[in-house]
Amino acid sequence: MILSKNDYKFYLKEDKRALGVTDSFRELLFNDVWKFQRCLRRLEYLTNCKKNIFLRKIVAIHFRILSRKLGFTIPINVFDSGLSIAHYGTIVVNGNSKIGKNCRVHVCVNIGSMAGESYASPQIGDNCYIGPGAKLFGKIKIGDNTAIGANAVVNKSFPKGNITIGGIPAKIISTKNTEGLL
Repeated sequence: MILSKNDYKFYLKEDKRALGVTDSFRELLFNDVWKFQRCLRRLEYLTNCKKNIFLRKIVAIHFRILSRKLGFTIPINVFDSGLSIAHYGTIVVNGNSKIGKNCRVHVCVNIGSMAGESYASPQIGDNCYIGPGAKLFGKIKIGDNTAIGANAVVNKSFPKGNITIGGIPAKIISTKNTEGLL
Protein backbone atom coordinates (compact mmCIF):
# COMPACT_ATOMS: atom_id res chain seq x y z
CA MET A 1 0.00 0.00 0.00
CA ILE A 2 1.27 3.45 -0.90
CA LEU A 3 1.71 5.47 2.30
CA SER A 4 4.32 8.05 1.28
CA LYS A 5 5.82 9.89 -1.70
CA ASN A 6 8.73 7.39 -1.68
CA ASP A 7 6.29 4.46 -1.80
CA TYR A 8 4.51 6.14 -4.72
CA LYS A 9 7.79 6.52 -6.66
CA PHE A 10 8.78 2.93 -5.85
CA TYR A 11 5.43 1.53 -7.07
CA LEU A 12 5.70 3.49 -10.32
CA LYS A 13 9.27 2.26 -10.86
CA GLU A 14 8.30 -1.37 -10.21
CA ASP A 15 5.18 -1.19 -12.40
CA LYS A 16 7.22 0.36 -15.20
CA ARG A 17 9.80 -2.42 -14.93
CA ALA A 18 7.10 -5.13 -14.88
CA LEU A 19 5.41 -3.68 -17.97
CA GLY A 20 8.69 -3.25 -19.82
CA VAL A 21 7.93 0.41 -20.51
CA THR A 22 10.71 2.71 -21.69
CA ASP A 23 11.20 6.40 -20.95
CA SER A 24 10.16 7.41 -24.45
CA PHE A 25 7.74 10.21 -25.20
CA ARG A 26 5.71 7.76 -27.28
CA GLU A 27 5.16 5.42 -24.29
CA LEU A 28 4.17 8.33 -22.09
CA LEU A 29 1.50 9.57 -24.50
CA PHE A 30 0.24 6.50 -26.34
CA ASN A 31 0.57 3.51 -24.00
CA ASP A 32 -2.93 3.45 -22.50
CA VAL A 33 -2.22 0.64 -20.04
CA TRP A 34 0.77 2.57 -18.66
CA LYS A 35 -1.43 5.69 -18.42
CA PHE A 36 -3.99 3.67 -16.44
CA GLN A 37 -1.41 2.23 -14.07
CA ARG A 38 0.14 5.65 -13.45
CA CYS A 39 -3.31 7.05 -12.71
CA LEU A 40 -4.12 4.09 -10.41
CA ARG A 41 -0.96 4.65 -8.39
CA ARG A 42 -1.50 8.43 -8.24
CA LEU A 43 -5.05 7.95 -6.97
CA GLU A 44 -3.78 5.48 -4.36
CA TYR A 45 -1.16 8.00 -3.24
CA LEU A 46 -3.62 10.90 -3.05
CA THR A 47 -6.21 8.79 -1.21
CA ASN A 48 -3.92 7.06 1.30
CA CYS A 49 -1.84 10.12 2.13
CA LYS A 50 -4.88 12.42 2.39
CA LYS A 51 -3.45 14.87 -0.09
CA ASN A 52 -5.29 17.66 -1.91
CA ILE A 53 -9.00 16.69 -2.02
CA PHE A 54 -9.66 18.74 -5.17
CA LEU A 55 -6.77 17.09 -7.06
CA ARG A 56 -7.87 13.65 -5.79
CA LYS A 57 -11.35 14.20 -7.24
CA ILE A 58 -9.88 15.22 -10.62
CA VAL A 59 -7.60 12.16 -10.66
CA ALA A 60 -10.54 9.94 -9.63
CA ILE A 61 -12.56 11.20 -12.62
CA HIS A 62 -9.61 10.60 -14.96
CA PHE A 63 -9.18 7.12 -13.45
CA ARG A 64 -12.87 6.33 -14.05
CA ILE A 65 -12.63 7.53 -17.67
CA LEU A 66 -9.53 5.39 -18.34
CA SER A 67 -11.14 2.39 -16.61
CA ARG A 68 -14.19 2.57 -18.86
CA LYS A 69 -12.11 3.15 -21.99
CA LEU A 70 -9.89 0.12 -21.32
CA GLY A 71 -12.52 -2.18 -19.79
CA PHE A 72 -10.89 -2.40 -16.35
CA THR A 73 -12.77 -2.59 -13.07
CA ILE A 74 -9.79 -2.43 -10.73
CA PRO A 75 -10.22 -0.67 -7.38
CA ILE A 76 -7.38 1.10 -5.60
CA ASN A 77 -5.18 -0.59 -2.96
CA VAL A 78 -5.66 -4.12 -4.29
CA PHE A 79 -2.42 -4.72 -6.22
CA ASP A 80 1.03 -4.48 -4.66
CA SER A 81 4.03 -3.13 -6.61
CA GLY A 82 5.09 -4.60 -9.96
CA LEU A 83 1.62 -4.86 -11.51
CA SER A 84 1.70 -5.80 -15.19
CA ILE A 85 -1.54 -5.63 -17.16
CA ALA A 86 -0.76 -7.40 -20.43
CA HIS A 87 -3.18 -5.41 -22.60
CA TYR A 88 -6.53 -3.72 -22.41
CA GLY A 89 -9.80 -5.63 -22.27
CA THR A 90 -12.19 -6.77 -19.58
CA ILE A 91 -10.55 -7.23 -16.16
CA VAL A 92 -12.74 -7.26 -13.05
CA VAL A 93 -11.28 -7.33 -9.52
CA ASN A 94 -13.18 -7.27 -6.22
CA GLY A 95 -12.08 -4.48 -3.89
CA ASN A 96 -11.59 -6.90 -0.99
CA SER A 97 -9.03 -8.99 -2.89
CA LYS A 98 -5.31 -8.65 -2.17
CA ILE A 99 -2.74 -9.38 -4.87
CA GLY A 100 0.99 -9.53 -4.13
CA LYS A 101 4.07 -8.12 -5.83
CA ASN A 102 4.92 -8.69 -9.50
CA CYS A 103 1.59 -10.03 -10.70
CA ARG A 104 0.84 -10.27 -14.44
CA VAL A 105 -2.82 -10.14 -15.41
CA HIS A 106 -4.24 -10.89 -18.85
CA VAL A 107 -7.51 -10.02 -20.56
CA CYS A 108 -10.94 -11.33 -19.40
CA VAL A 109 -9.75 -12.12 -15.87
CA ASN A 110 -12.27 -12.03 -13.04
CA ILE A 111 -11.06 -12.01 -9.42
CA GLY A 112 -14.21 -11.92 -7.34
CA SER A 113 -16.21 -13.09 -4.39
CA MET A 114 -18.77 -15.82 -3.93
CA ALA A 115 -22.37 -14.77 -4.53
CA GLY A 116 -23.65 -12.87 -1.51
CA GLU A 117 -20.27 -12.83 0.23
CA SER A 118 -18.42 -9.75 -1.07
CA TYR A 119 -15.90 -9.89 1.81
CA ALA A 120 -14.80 -13.45 0.90
CA SER A 121 -12.36 -12.63 -1.91
CA PRO A 122 -9.12 -14.20 -3.20
CA GLN A 123 -5.73 -13.50 -1.63
CA ILE A 124 -3.01 -13.99 -4.25
CA GLY A 125 0.71 -14.22 -3.45
CA ASP A 126 3.78 -12.64 -5.03
CA ASN A 127 5.08 -13.34 -8.55
CA CYS A 128 1.83 -14.80 -9.90
CA TYR A 129 0.77 -15.09 -13.53
CA ILE A 130 -2.95 -15.02 -14.29
CA GLY A 131 -3.67 -16.22 -17.82
CA PRO A 132 -6.38 -14.94 -20.19
CA GLY A 133 -9.93 -15.72 -19.15
CA ALA A 134 -9.06 -17.05 -15.68
CA LYS A 135 -11.78 -16.80 -13.05
CA LEU A 136 -10.82 -16.79 -9.36
CA PHE A 137 -13.55 -16.48 -6.77
CA GLY A 138 -14.34 -17.07 -3.14
CA LYS A 139 -12.24 -16.98 0.00
CA ILE A 140 -9.21 -18.70 -1.53
CA LYS A 141 -5.48 -18.33 -1.10
CA ILE A 142 -3.06 -18.68 -4.01
CA GLY A 143 0.61 -19.12 -3.03
CA ASP A 144 3.67 -17.32 -4.38
CA ASN A 145 5.06 -18.11 -7.84
CA THR A 146 1.82 -19.69 -9.09
CA ALA A 147 0.89 -19.69 -12.77
CA ILE A 148 -2.83 -19.85 -13.49
CA GLY A 149 -3.64 -21.17 -16.95
CA ALA A 150 -5.95 -19.66 -19.52
CA ASN A 151 -9.67 -20.06 -18.79
CA ALA A 152 -9.03 -21.76 -15.43
CA VAL A 153 -11.81 -21.61 -12.85
CA VAL A 154 -10.17 -21.42 -9.43
CA ASN A 155 -12.60 -21.95 -6.55
CA LYS A 156 -10.32 -23.60 -3.99
CA SER A 157 -7.02 -22.65 -2.36
CA PHE A 158 -3.54 -23.57 -3.57
CA PRO A 159 -1.47 -22.03 -0.74
CA LYS A 160 1.85 -23.82 -1.33
CA GLY A 161 2.76 -22.02 -4.54
CA ASN A 162 5.51 -22.81 -7.09
CA ILE A 163 2.99 -24.63 -9.28
CA THR A 164 0.90 -24.25 -12.41
CA ILE A 165 -2.85 -24.70 -12.08
CA GLY A 166 -5.48 -24.93 -14.77
CA GLY A 167 -8.75 -26.50 -15.80
CA ILE A 168 -12.38 -26.32 -14.74
CA PRO A 169 -12.33 -26.63 -11.77
CA ALA A 170 -8.65 -25.79 -11.37
CA LYS A 171 -6.17 -28.44 -10.27
CA ILE A 172 -2.39 -28.72 -10.24
CA ILE A 173 -1.20 -29.49 -13.76
CA SER A 174 2.53 -28.93 -13.32
CA THR A 175 5.21 -28.21 -10.75
CA LYS A 176 6.59 -25.51 -13.05
CA ASN A 177 6.34 -22.06 -11.47
CA THR A 178 6.17 -18.58 -13.03
CA GLU A 179 9.84 -18.41 -14.03
CA GLY A 180 9.99 -17.05 -17.58
CA LEU A 181 6.39 -15.82 -17.56
CA LEU A 182 6.85 -12.55 -15.68
